[in-house]
Amino acid sequence: MTLKNMLPLFAALLMVSCQQEQAEQAEKQKPNILFILADDLGYHDLSCMGSDYYETPNIDRIANEGMIFTNGYAACQVCSPSRASLMSGKFPARHGITDWIGAKTGEDWRAAGRFNKLLPPENKDHLDLDYTTLPEAMKAAGYATFFAGKWHLGGEGSLPEDHGFDINKGGWDKGSPMGGFYAPWDNPYLENGPDGESLTMRLARETANFIRQEQDKPFFAFLSFYAVHAPIQTTKEKWSKYRDKAEASGIAETGFEMGHFLPIRQVQDNPVYGGLVETMDDAVGHVLQTLDELGLDENTIVVFTSDNGGVSAGDAFATSNLPLRGGKGYQFEGGIREPYFIKTPFLDNAGKTSDAPVTGTDFYPTLLELIGEELKPEEHPDGVSLLPLLSGGTIEERPLIWHYPHYGNQGGEPSSIIRLGEWKLIHYYEDGREELYNLDQDMEENHDVAAENSELAGRLSEQLFAYLDEVGALYPEKDPMYDPAKEQEYLKRVRNVRMPALEKQRMEFLSKDFDPSNQWWGSDVGTND
Repeated sequence: MTLKNMLPLFAALLMVSCQQEQAEQAEKQKPNILFILADDLGYHDLSCMGSDYYETPNIDRIANEGMIFTNGYAACQVCSPSRASLMSGKFPARHGITDWIGAKTGEDWRAAGRFNKLLPPENKDHLDLDYTTLPEAMKAAGYATFFAGKWHLGGEGSLPEDHGFDINKGGWDKGSPMGGFYAPWDNPYLENGPDGESLTMRLARETANFIRQEQDKPFFAFLSFYAVHAPIQTTKEKWSKYRDKAEASGIAETGFEMGHFLPIRQVQDNPVYGGLVETMDDAVGHVLQTLDELGLDENTIVVFTSDNGGVSAGDAFATSNLPLRGGKGYQFEGGIREPYFIKTPFLDNAGKTSDAPVTGTDFYPTLLELIGEELKPEEHPDGVSLLPLLSGGTIEERPLIWHYPHYGNQGGEPSSIIRLGEWKLIHYYEDGREELYNLDQDMEENHDVAAENSELAGRLSEQLFAYLDEVGALYPEKDPMYDPAKEQEYLKRVRNVRMPALEKQRMEFLSKDFDPSNQWWGSDVGTND
């Protein structure tokens, strides 16, 4: 072949090479995504959200450099349903995981010894494998995908790697940090570090390592902390800091009030929980610093939120969500309203807020649109893209739906909720009553206005049950063995025995002599940074 004949071939090869280079460059220019999910963190558990007790400068940075959604919600008041909604873009009534996976249902609920009126319906035990999940959509868009931390959406066959994540560090069927927050922990999907290593910091380091390895191509990193779920644990140094802080502010004589089923914490003064929150903030700082060092901060979308409200009752009774009512497991705002931040460096919204009601199902379409991918409405039917809000515009008003036909561990009641605009209607399954709140005027949910707005309440109730019936939602049933005398005796024990025990424990945590007698949960035996 002569040189003259070879020129067209060279030109064709050069064109192909240029096209490949342009494609690679375009791929590199796609924004990275760091999604940070806290476990059981309340709406007011951050300094940027109004807490005077907890200190969270690194998480505050995400809020300050991004948009704060003041009416941001989790899709459920407990973990597994909310997490399934993040992954699927579907409300819990649609995907069928309506309580934490492993909860008792049907007649098995009687084993809880609560003597309740209802038997909770069946609860699906894994995330449906037929769904195209958010990480699978990211993978299809050319992203390297990574998961670290709490999964709780099924065991073998329904693990993170079965739903689109290339790498899984620590995600399995358990919903709490088995073995505690300091090594050695009991997690077959995360190798133990040296004794005393912080699980929270370890997950951050794993995430940072992944980012370093994948820095030359777009990545989707999902950092799902086990913190701040029970058992609450911290180091002696952090406990001491928050004990002294509580004392300086003045320690209240009492910390709890009796709720419907359980005592509810009224003050933020738990120094163990304060230390756990700060450790999570330190871990967030480690990952953000990695982005800064690699020069990736200006091309990385950062999301921060929580899977449900702070635990004010049940579990570790760790925090107060006031002025929001209730907490994890509850149908009130304290159970479902969350810190909800989206940082988009390429949009001019740093430090701005939006009061539009948004929820966990919205992340799926929002992130797809932010990276320039087509939406998948058949996969995320209960979510909408928030790009218009992030760009300074508006979105259409639409109903948000919650379905929790369970009692759970925290004292909430079997109920379903609809929010439309400023109005929130709660339907209770024990007796069929409905409450209506105007959240713009009464965020604390102190004034039920259903009686004076009966027509509106009726319309919202019809809209709620039209959706629930359309998606085949399951409902609780009356327990034929219900004995009201036994339930009242149980509640009497809670009030007269358990609540005083909680007050005693609260004061022990705040005592200068407090010592858990286990080398501070194992944090005092080696490295814990």
